[in-house]
Amino acid sequence: MLVKAIIWDMDGVVADTGEAHFLAWKALFAELGREVTREQFLETFGMSNLPILKLWLGEGVADAELNALAKRKEELFRELIRDHVQTLPGVLDWLERGRARGYRQVVASSGPMANIVALLATLKLGDYFDALLSGAFLPRSKPDPALFLHAAAAVGASPRQSLVIEDGIVGVEAALRAGMRCIAVTTTHPAEKLSRADLVVENLAALDEDAFERLLG
Repeated sequence: MLVKAIIWDMDGVVADTGEAHFLAWKALFAELGREVTREQFLETFGMSNLPILKLWLGEGVADAELNALAKRKEELFRELIRDHVQTLPGVLDWLERGRARGYRQVVASSGPMANIVALLATLKLGDYFDALLSGAFLPRSKPDPALFLHAAAAVGASPRQSLVIEDGIVGVEAALRAGMRCIAVTTTHPAEKLSRADLVVENLAALDEDAFERLLG
């Protein structure tokens, strides 16, 4: 029997974390005497911290300093989770359906593992997942497909039998490069910027009940 996997991005897919991440970046850069605009934030949402910091600060910053800044940003983010994060519409229903239909479900997030664990604990969703993967220490961020390929392998699924749920432009591209089907939700970007996905919806509550089956055959 073929293993079929549902690979969930975390930020903007399972949880509405955008405001908490934005506030954390603003707080970090305020500590540096600098500013981050919402436009800068939206352009990089879905990428891991080191590529973002290199983009915003330039290539001349030492790796040790970048790692320290990335760690501090995530500390600030976790302080904001309780007051600024909630489960997105339709997520719980689809997690229940996925479990009832025998899919292996995986979180594959660019964020650090501490964030994944803290978010799932706060939202009480941890028991729905068979594996949790962080791309924080992979050498390349999305749109590189490595994170999603590792996620499928973690539960014994092939890319052809894996469905990614994403909200980011780079995440949709990563799913396509991995040879996986993809549902995109317009939490962070408008539908036209996510149009390369197999299916684009406002939120998971808008999906037909057979959406997973149709995409995975």
